[in-house]
Amino acid sequence: MGRLVRKPKLAEAEAPQQAADFGGMFQAPTRARPAAEAVAGDDYLTRMVKYIPAEVIGGSMLVNAILAQAMVSGGDNAAMAGFSVTGIAVGALLVGLILTPLFCWYVREDGDAWTTNAIVSTVAFPFWAYLMGAVAFAKFHDGNLAAILILTFTAVSGLVAPVADTPKAEEVQNANAKEGPRLVETVKA
Repeated sequence: MGRLVRKPKLAEAEAPQQAADFGGMFQAPTRARPAAEAVAGDDYLTRMVKYIPAEVIGGSMLVNAILAQAMVSGGDNAAMAGFSVTGIAVGALLVGLILTPLFCWYVREDGDAWTTNAIVSTVAFPFWAYLMGAVAFAKFHDGNLAAILILTFTAVSGLVAPVADTPKAEEVQNANAKEGPRLVETVKA
C-alpha cells in the first residue's frame, strides 16, 4: 500500500488472434501480447485516509505549539524577533499549504494519482489546521465547528476518485512491435 491514492488500471485491449488452425498442427504467430488485467484503485475508505496530509500536519503542530506558547506568555501583542506571532502563524499556515503538494510530489510512485492527492490534501490542510487549533485561527476558533467541518470534508473527500489511465493505441502498438513474433508450436496429432 502506497502513501498516496492509487489510480485504477483498465485492462489493455488484446489484439485479435490470427490463428489459422490447419488441422490442429500449427498455431499462427501473433504479435499481440497478453492483456493486462484490470486493477481496481483505492476504495472510498482508503482514499479518505490517504487524503489526510498527516506529515505536514505533524510539522505544523510542532510550529503551532511553539507559537501558542509565545501567545500565552506574551498575550495578544506577542512578538518573536520583532514580528507578530499571529503574522508568523499565518506565514506557517501558508508554508504548510505550499509543502503539502510538494510532499505529494516527492513521495509519488508509479500508479499514484499524485496530482489528485496533492489537490485534495492541499484543500484539506486548512481544515485540519483549524481542527488542531492553529494559532492563525485563534481569534475565531470553535472546537465544535472544527469537528463538524473536518468530519464533513473527510467524508466528501473520499468521494474524489482519480480517473484511470487508458492505454493509448500508439503505446499498445509499440509494445506489440517490441515483443516481436511468437514461436510457432507444432502439435502432433
